Amino acid sequence: MRTYLISYDLAKPHLTKHVVAQAIMSLGASWARPLENTWYVRSDESEDALESWLGRYMESDDGLLIQPVKEEAVMTNTSLRWFRQRRAGIDVADHTNVIAFPLVAPHSSERTDEPELPFAQAS
Repeated sequence: MRTYLISYDLAKPHLTKHVVAQAIMSLGASWARPLENTWYVRSDESEDALESWLGRYMESDDGLLIQPVKEEAVMTNTSLRWFRQRRAGIDVADHTNVIAFPLVAPHSSERTDEPELPFAQAS
């Protein structure tokens, strides 16, 4: 598994940034986002395969950088927290900084019959 640096510049970020972010999060086993448009992704895929996948969500005037990197990096005013893809029943070892968010079923003891708060009335 390799670690890739992925960075992008979107011409119309208000239209596509959430779609591109979702696509990046789906690329590999884990991901981190130290800056707004900069990601680290751990994947078994090649750079070409990652570019092919992300290219579906990019416009002709968007910029994309995908580069394999080493684990070491110098960071100022940011840090890395790795996240894994959501999978049911993931056990995370104590010696890792990867956070897994398993799918959680709602508890039957939670009250769902509480009324909503009323809207404020304009005077």
